[in-house]
Amino acid sequence: MIGRRRFLGLATLGLTSSSLIRGELLAQDPKPKSKTKSKAKASAKTKAADSGPTLEADEQVNRILSQARTDGRRLPGMIGAIVHGEKLTSIGAVGIRKIGSPDLMRVDDLVHLGSCTKAMTATMIGTLVDEGKIRWNSTVAEVFPESAGDFHPDYASVTLDQLLRHRGGLPHDLDWWQTDRGLSIVDQRRSLMIRALREAPESKPGADYTYSNTGYVLAGMMAEQVSRRSWEVLIQQRVFGPLKMATAGFGAPGAKGRLDQPWGHRASGNLVEAVREDNAPVMGPAGTVHCSMSDWARFAAYHLKGELDGVRLVKPETLKTLHTPRPGEEYAGGWLVFDRSWAGGRALTHSGSNTTWYGTVWIAPARDFALLAAVNAGGPPAEQACDQAISGMVRLVTRDDPPPRRRRP
Repeated sequence: MIGRRRFLGLATLGLTSSSLIRGELLAQDPKPKSKTKSKAKASAKTKAADSGPTLEADEQVNRILSQARTDGRRLPGMIGAIVHGEKLTSIGAVGIRKIGSPDLMRVDDLVHLGSCTKAMTATMIGTLVDEGKIRWNSTVAEVFPESAGDFHPDYASVTLDQLLRHRGGLPHDLDWWQTDRGLSIVDQRRSLMIRALREAPESKPGADYTYSNTGYVLAGMMAEQVSRRSWEVLIQQRVFGPLKMATAGFGAPGAKGRLDQPWGHRASGNLVEAVREDNAPVMGPAGTVHCSMSDWARFAAYHLKGELDGVRLVKPETLKTLHTPRPGEEYAGGWLVFDRSWAGGRALTHSGSNTTWYGTVWIAPARDFALLAAVNAGGPPAEQACDQAISGMVRLVTRDDPPPRRRRP
């Protein structure tokens, strides 16, 4: 199960919180489906995966990543990025794509986002809210009237908003692989969820916070129901396309059996195994997206500024809803929200893992920057490396800030 975790443990930067969740996807008996060598220096020019300008791997970012990636045996490769305003201003990559291979990690390589997908799902749903196709207070029973009679009574009044805030009472995970592969992806999700909604809730709907991949899959299903399109189509049409996230896709990055992209890695005792697998595709709304770091940065820039290249996915009031937890809560629409001194106030964050990758993003709207880091490995070492990399980048972007004024006693 997902427990509470030490998250960005350098208290001197104000990054700690006793109530942060890991935001990782637990593998449910994951089932695998079925080059250039570079000696360039850190400052060598590398073309980003999107169609933007050529970027140079920043030596300072590379140094931060190298310091965070202290155990190369368990942390093969790492990519980090800094966003200011609408622009990706610094990016770095260190390490290798796969244990046992000399292929170096590149700044334009794809990374797996895990539960950082949830903010994308919530944003896509916000576009449907703006169009009047669904409401934040739409209930499960309203959206699925033909099946509502089979639901446990406690689920009938669960709302879309509650699901996006992890207060729908649903379990953390289901046995995601137990589906009929002959069905469409939409029908696979529906068959799993209908079965789950027949059972009694694991926590009190609407009241208790219980981090739930299941709840986000159900929210994605509600979007599918009102639009008559799959979540995969919706997220491409309403998020990836408008933001020009050309590299965004689903599942493990790269082609099976090839080293065209970094492989994920899983610890097995004292060994680390390179794998190309992901959680079941039906989990899409909860976290199966991959993309280049530069495309992930574009999504972060959108949430930093409220628009990107003149594109506004949702209305300002809808974006505010996605960024604002209820009083006494910390989770909004796919984001954990905290006050941080280094952020100048409110900061948005999330982490995600499919157990073979790990990634973290922080957004500081008042200071107009965002920070991202990803490792092609899962587990505590990857988590700690991302924490340390984010902390190093915080110091880098705030080093010229004036010291805070001391309050008089």
